[in-house]
Amino acid sequence: MTYSNSRQSEYPVDPIFLDRWSPRAFTDAAMPKEHLLTILDAAHWAPSASNLQPWRFVYTHRGSPDWDKFVGLLMEGNQRWAKNAAVLLFVISRDYNISRDGERKPATTHSFDAGAAWFSLAIQAHYLGYHAHGMAGIFKDKIGEALNVPQGYVVEAAVAIGTIADKSTLPDELAAREVPSERLPLADVAFEGSFTGKAD
Repeated sequence: MTYSNSRQSEYPVDPIFLDRWSPRAFTDAAMPKEHLLTILDAAHWAPSASNLQPWRFVYTHRGSPDWDKFVGLLMEGNQRWAKNAAVLLFVISRDYNISRDGERKPATTHSFDAGAAWFSLAIQAHYLGYHAHGMAGIFKDKIGEALNVPQGYVVEAAVAIGTIADKSTLPDELAAREVPSERLPLADVAFEGSFTGKAD
């Protein structure tokens, strides 16, 4: 068992998996461009089906001309805290592949692969002293138009990245939730031989 960041695993995993979490409280510290590019470089080394690398990232730094536009593409509940992050980005994936004869075919693993890239991003951010918080509460249709996302690409999620701040900087109802979350018991999500867990 591993104990770190007020969490305990059932088996001896590396502490990085317990130390990584998704806070909402961020300081006003800026992120050097080189740090973000390092984080994105790590993300683009993620595994993907047939090495097709369907992920794309559209990003902006706080203080840039695009910042308010990016914040406005988040749902209000996320805007309240994500506006304080150093970087906002959107994870986008291509939902088709091109066959050898030039035919477009559905890419059945594009979201799975983009998820691998997101996790690589989050881990590299952590190694550099930052935290990354993924968000599903976004306006996907507006994002496609506002960021010129081509047809055939799917907006998957948003990510806020920054330096963690004390939870006292958050509104009270968010501060009360500002703790690393637990996980279901391993036996509830991993089954040998057949699916034996609850269906709900």
